[in-house]
Amino acid sequence: MTAPALDAPAKALYRIPEAMRLLSLSRSVIYEQIRAGRLRTVRQGRTRLVPAAAITTYVDLLEQEAQKGGNR
Repeated sequence: MTAPALDAPAKALYRIPEAMRLLSLSRSVIYEQIRAGRLRTVRQGRTRLVPAAAITTYVDLLEQEAQKGGNR
């Protein structure tokens, strides 16, 4: 697999396996986070997709939680 070109647009939607790789989380943890409302998804037909903005929001949420935990 080759690296994407620097001028290639970022993807707007990711399939669950791609989100798993991006977030370094297992399939069960991804679906757990979706059920908990912590990771937003959209549906296109029967396919569940994770918007790129939802991945960024999830990472921001994790960072906020880490900061709150570090202030104790």
